[in-house]
This record gives sequence, C-alpha cells and structure tokens, in this order.
Amino acid sequence: MDSGHHDGSVNARRSSSSPPRRADAERNITAILAAATTCFGKNPHASMTEIAAAAGVGRVTLYGHFSSREALLSELMERALAEVAAVLDATDLDRGPADETLRALVRSSWHLLDRNLRMLHAARRALPAEAVHDHHVGILSAMERLIARGRQEGAFRDDLPVHWLVGTVYALVQAAGDQVEAGRFTSEEALGALEATLASALRRPSP
Repeated sequence: MDSGHHDGSVNARRSSSSPPRRADAERNITAILAAATTCFGKNPHASMTEIAAAAGVGRVTLYGHFSSREALLSELMERALAEVAAVLDATDLDRGPADETLRALVRSSWHLLDRNLRMLHAARRALPAEAVHDHHVGILSAMERLIARGRQEGAFRDDLPVHWLVGTVYALVQAAGDQVEAGRFTSEEALGALEATLASALRRPSP
C-alpha cells in the first residue's frame, strides 16, 4: 500500500514537471536559434562555443538540441528558406505574365534572403551539396512550374531545357549572394545585376 502511494507520487511529480521542462527546452531552442542567426550574421565561421555563450546556455544544452554545427546550420537554412516558400505559396503562379511574376518573386525573395546571406553562405560551405539542394526542392519546383508557363507564353526561351533554366536561376541567386558576401556588391547592386542577368538568360531569342 505504501509502495503504491509512493509510485503514484513519483508519477505525479514527473507528470507535473514535464510541461516546465518542455517550456525550458523551447526557450533554450529559441535562444539558440536567435543567437546563431546573430553570430552567423556577423561571422559565418562562428563556433558552437560562441553561439552557446551568446544564447546564455552551456555547450551540453546546445549539443543536446543540435548535435553539430551542421545540424544547427541546417535548421537555420530550413527556416530562412521557409520564408521564401511562404511567399511562393501566397503567389498565384498561374496568373499574370510569367516574366513579371518571376521578376516580382526574385525581388521579394532576395529581400528575405538578404537578411540571412552570411548564415546561408556558412550553411552552403558546411553542408553537403545534396543537403543544400534538398532544402531548395520546394522552391525549385515552383520555379520550374513558372518557367514552364513562361515558355508556353513565349516569354522565356524554349531552346534549352526547363531544368537548365531553373538551375540557372538557382546558380545566379547564389552567385549574387556570394558577391555581396565578398564585398563586391551592395545588396541593391547585386539585385540589379541579378535581375538584368536573369532577364537576358531567360529571354526568348529573337527570330
């Protein structure tokens, strides 16, 4: 009888303590992601030790939530690209001239990506190319759909495969980010060069 009462008390304590533990974990994760965003924004080579200190948590806590620097960067990249995906989801890709829609998407996406260029640069350096590509699959799929429609409308060239044109957009966006990171372009200069180069690369050749 005593034993059963003791077990019930332990279970009750465990049950009542679970929500605070979960809340603590959520607060720690939020603090870590915010600190990592700031640290990588200042220095793409930021270490886990620096991030733990900035988040106000110990290394054990940091590694308890993110097993490696690569895992942390992967999560940050996923969150940053989710913002871009949300813009795509909110855009009707089947309405309006395809070239104007693409230009608007590139501009809005660039302004979102610009906030995280150094972090994304660090992620691309730290993660396998396949993993980086996988993070972009949804975005690239939407871009493929839009470019295919533009080809049907005659706005985009049809003498090259769609997958090549999508890959060109993807590569040029990354190149623009690299130029900003290297200090060769301001963000606005990079966007201007990106828009001009994409327009030229995708334009249907004159007969």
